Amino acid sequence: MSQYTPPGQIAPHIPADVYQRAQATGRPIVIVAPAIDPKGIPWQRIVVPFAVAGAVVAGGWGLVAAICFLLDAAAHTVTVIAGAAGPLGVGGITLKLFRSKNT
Repeated sequence: MSQYTPPGQIAPHIPADVYQRAQATGRPIVIVAPAIDPKGIPWQRIVVPFAVAGAVVAGGWGLVAAICFLLDAAAHTVTVIAGAAGPLGVGGITLKLFRSKNT
């Protein structure tokens, strides 16, 4: 008799002729199942948290890089607008944002 364990089942399959013979004679059926090695580490328990942490770190660095890019673009935009506008005056107070190259 060969022991075969179909995938997804807990106990091995008992062939019908063996079961019927055991019922007719009254002999017990002995099922031998391989023991699970308790020393082994299931790698999924280790890899999944590291993968999630790596994705969070990569996303964080991407967010920081995007914010730096947007702040750099905003600073350049403000510089160009202020240089083209010349002096800025509100209520009689004039503020010269940049020195002109002529003076």
